[in-house]
Formats: sequence, C-alpha cells, structure tokens
Amino acid sequence: MDSRLRVARGIDKNETASTENALRKLQQRGHPDTPPPLISDGWGGIDDAILNVYGSVPEYSGHGRPPTRPKPGQDWLYLQMIKHRDERGHLVNIELKAVWGKLSELIALLGKSNAYIERSNLTARIFNARLTRKTLAFSKDIDCHEAALIWEDAYYNWIHPHKSLRMENKEDAHRKWFPQTPGMAAGLTDHIWNVKELLLTVPVPDTKNTIEGDYRYFKLHHYVSDISE
Repeated sequence: MDSRLRVARGIDKNETASTENALRKLQQRGHPDTPPPLISDGWGGIDDAILNVYGSVPEYSGHGRPPTRPKPGQDWLYLQMIKHRDERGHLVNIELKAVWGKLSELIALLGKSNAYIERSNLTARIFNARLTRKTLAFSKDIDCHEAALIWEDAYYNWIHPHKSLRMENKEDAHRKWFPQTPGMAAGLTDHIWNVKELLLTVPVPDTKNTIEGDYRYFKLHHYVSDISE
C-alpha cells in the first residue's frame, strides 16, 4: 500500500533546481544510486534534474570526442503526463509520455494520472498559508519559508491521520476503522503522534547506517527535557 510519506522537498528558484535539490536529499534517504519510479506533469526540466543527480557519464571508448553528458540507467522509470489545451486554456486531451521505461510498465506501476500529487499540493496549501495563492501570508524570508515547510511535512507524516490509509478494524465491533498516519503506513512508527512527542523526539542513526539521513536505519529516541506541561 502507498504510504503517502513525504520523504524529501526541494526549494529553489525554478522547477529544475528545486527537483535537483529534492533528489539529492532523496539520495540520503533510501535511494542512493538510482531514482525511484517517478511521474510528473509535462514540465521539461525534471528529466535534466534526474540526470544531474543520478546520471553517469559513459566511459571514453577512445574514438571521437570524450562523452561529457550524463546518461540514464537502463532500469530508470519516469512517466510524464502532458496536458494539451486549446487557445482558451480548456483541457483538450492528456498525453502519456514514457521518458524512461516501457509505457505499459509505467502505467501499471504509476497509473494514468498524477491527481494524487495535485491532491497533496492542495493539502499543503490548506495546512500552510504561505503556499496559498493571492495572499498576504506569503513568506518574506527564505529561511522562515523552509522552516515552515519542514514543520508542515513533519505534521503531515507523523500527526495527521489520512483517510486513504485507514485500516479495517476487525477486533473492535464499535470501531470500524483504525486511523493511520503516513509514518505508520511506512512502518516507521506504531502510533499517531502528538505535537509534544514530535518536538521532543530526536532521530538517531543506527550504528549500521552507512548513509547519513537514511530513514530506513533511523531509530527514534525521546529527548529528555525540562519542559513541563
């Protein structure tokens, strides 16, 4: 089941740079060598960002000019959903383009729509007024903006239960559903957190961890503090 977990976020001046920023964080959080299967809209800069982070320059064969551009891996999967509109801006049709991988395999794995991504964007705008369009609550400082997004992702992953992640409760006849957060669905915790627990919990890497920031090897420890309720 999809966990809906937000693993990385990139902030920069354009789509390509912000995607590259997010992918470099993703390298430290479970995908060090190859990118995960990806789906996006028809923006043309995301494939460049993936190549910049994960691509490798082929070895020089000894003939002609040495290669300088990175190439994608043979097992990469990336699907673009391109929306075509008329002169009035009305949607005419949707084209599915397999950038890397077979189209049938991509559709079976990722589906034919990125609606769930757009729904996540809507959730972000509801949670965080800084992302709302045409508002006076926009960020005036980039550090404050990044801090607000980090807090939003933490709340989303650990505190807020998602209806699409709920599990059927067969043990209690009076309670049909068992709520889950993305952190629970991903197997990173066994309960819904509260704000105090979020603020007093420090992720400590396991000794087996070889990549700093890799969530797969993190153990969660509570930080003992003098803060009283």
